[in-house]
Amino acid sequence: MRGVSQSVLFLAATIATIITTASASSYLSFSYFSSSTLQKNPFCNMTTTTSGNCLRPAIPQLCGLLLLACLPSECFAFTSGASSIAPTAVAQTNTDVTKIGSLTVPYVGVGTIAWSSDSLTELESPELQNLVTAATNQNCGFFDTGERYGSHLKTAVGMGWGETERLLTKLIREANDDSATVKPVVATKFTPSPWRTSVESVVKACDESRKRLGVDAIDLYQIHMPDIVKPLRFMGLDDSYDEIYWDGIAECYHKGLVKNVGVSNYGPTLVSKCHAALAKRGVPLASNQIAYSLIGRHNGAQQTVDKCNELGVKVMAYYPFAMGLLTGKYTSSMPEIIAEDAVTTSLSTSRRSKLEMKDLTRYANGDGKLIPAGGVSPLLKVMEAIAEHRGKTVAQIALNYVICKGAVPIPGARTAAQVSDNLGALNWRLSQDEITLLEYEADNLGFGFDGAGLKKTSEKFVGYGMEKWSLS
Repeated sequence: MRGVSQSVLFLAATIATIITTASASSYLSFSYFSSSTLQKNPFCNMTTTTSGNCLRPAIPQLCGLLLLACLPSECFAFTSGASSIAPTAVAQTNTDVTKIGSLTVPYVGVGTIAWSSDSLTELESPELQNLVTAATNQNCGFFDTGERYGSHLKTAVGMGWGETERLLTKLIREANDDSATVKPVVATKFTPSPWRTSVESVVKACDESRKRLGVDAIDLYQIHMPDIVKPLRFMGLDDSYDEIYWDGIAECYHKGLVKNVGVSNYGPTLVSKCHAALAKRGVPLASNQIAYSLIGRHNGAQQTVDKCNELGVKVMAYYPFAMGLLTGKYTSSMPEIIAEDAVTTSLSTSRRSKLEMKDLTRYANGDGKLIPAGGVSPLLKVMEAIAEHRGKTVAQIALNYVICKGAVPIPGARTAAQVSDNLGALNWRLSQDEITLLEYEADNLGFGFDGAGLKKTSEKFVGYGMEKWSLS
């Protein structure tokens, strides 16, 4: 180890000396960056040629990356925002937890929006049972659901309310792992609807969810979205009931029906108003769930994360993989670091709808119009390089990035293998240099992720059409 370190230090020092004494006509290319983007390289002193190449990279950062690239991976023990050189052991079960209100939860949750029973008449799914058992066994039993969740057609047409809540309750009960140090936590959601216009309607919906979940008090009860479902808006009937819903969840809290309350899809302005309104009633706002990922920080998403961090409201991030784009499963040339169980899925074999696949194909490969040619590939190359160096998958890099920004990612999962792969995003952190590098490449893609098909990050299909909201 001493010989390796001394050799690397000598190499870094030698290269640094060569660079500082090089003539102005000598250029350095960095494998992380294309020559067309180097002039905005955060590791460059911004002295560039007309073609965009850096004349003199910043020496400390370059030497740091040389050290990172040359030292064997077993020499590193990573902590939040920094890296240090020391032996470390790989954790076998999750101990990486955080607080959402009064709850202690793992730093990665499990989204259940696509869960449904394998049977139309019975609540059963061996695949999902294996998932829930694996999650609870590994201290990752934090499940996010909703009264309107489900993947059957009957859910899409307005039937099957509460089915996923009932299914999840059954799966958790049958998993029944008493050895887990972090007990399963379930978050569910109230859906704003035109017929729900009173405090009592919120309390009633909450109590129905509580009964379906089989608990005395729901761990975390969230308002699913702003009050945007207005089928009679064209007639001028579009009064907002947001404040009534806030009074409703406050009443649920005071009645002991819920342990914590949260919201979803609220931007900085609305989350601030809700936080203040609940505080007047003595109710803390615990969480705000939004679409957020490395390529989903635009349209007010990053500002929302910043505001929530300021208010002490925990952000829960759905679409942390940008519907699979950031797992590498659609475009990666390095299958050995693609997320477990994702390598067998491609754009041609995915379960997703044709509308979703059309949009995801544009994001993955580009269309030369709204999405530049190459799509998300330039970012994936950087993610793959970091993943390969760290011995992680691309998906784990995507999740860890969200964690480093102070949010709890809630990736959707349908198999135990996916949950186990998500576990690999825990108990370590990307360095600040890696975060800067990832954000630089993401920002230079020229587009952000806005969802696919009818599953948009700021729109919702509500039967009569699409209703939109804006975080910003």
